[in-house]
Amino acid sequence: MPVLNFTVPQQNDGISVYNFLRSKCGVSYRLIHKLKHVPMGITANGLHIRTIDPLCGGDVVTLHIPEDENPTLPVEMPIDIIYEDQHIAVINKPFGMPVHPAREHVADTLANAFSAHLLANGEPNSAFRVINRLDRDTSGLVLTAKNSHAASLLHGHTDKIYYAICQGILTGNGTIDAPIRVMEGHGIQREVGEGGVRAVTHWHALKNVSITAPNREKHDLTLLEIHLETGRTHQIRVHFSSIGMPLAGDDMYGGSHDLITRQALHCGQLNFNHPITGEPMEFTSPLPDDMNALCRF
Repeated sequence: MPVLNFTVPQQNDGISVYNFLRSKCGVSYRLIHKLKHVPMGITANGLHIRTIDPLCGGDVVTLHIPEDENPTLPVEMPIDIIYEDQHIAVINKPFGMPVHPAREHVADTLANAFSAHLLANGEPNSAFRVINRLDRDTSGLVLTAKNSHAASLLHGHTDKIYYAICQGILTGNGTIDAPIRVMEGHGIQREVGEGGVRAVTHWHALKNVSITAPNREKHDLTLLEIHLETGRTHQIRVHFSSIGMPLAGDDMYGGSHDLITRQALHCGQLNFNHPITGEPMEFTSPLPDDMNALCRF
């Protein structure tokens, strides 16, 4: 059972348990409400305490978070974990692997692999709480929280840098500010169009290359560094397709498979403050071999 400890500062002497957890520790209302109904869910100095009770400076408030009722099916698979502690993990996901189980992918996802990893290391098998979800064929860094408290503090507080290879030549910097909506008649595919939700993508061109494919067709390509101001489904893929420069390999949005058979998109940097310690954290992942070869690095 995950345990979180919080020490009451002297200047907060007399504060109620509820106000301390909500305003000083950032614990969600949902978690507090849940722990009220768990035996010894919230304690102070080892003794059960109610959320309306006052606290003294120096008290140690402990949350005993129950294990998830419906954990992910564990399946042993290779998994590249580049950082892990009792609250979070950062994983380098390969392309071709879905993040979450779905109808067609029940036991071959990142969630299945991480569940098996937890059990192998003697940790409880928990729900897979992804903070930044990537498409199946997008590679790169994925941040997951091991408990609901860490997840609630991380959501909306991560900075990501993506690298993409688009078809066509771009130079300098630019911003695409165009609304994205679900394409009519499709459940997954998106498009830029009136009535969509505002989406903003900032890009910087890093390198231009020209490559001749095996079929002897010439392709002009641009390696891009991308920062998202918003986080819409397929945002990068849709935005670059909308300006006539789809990502290489992204056949859903007009890209060609001549040079690469998946969308050339990689989450290469992840920055955030640790949800418990507040420590600034930065992780990087180099371009995978298929994208690296395409840009001739």
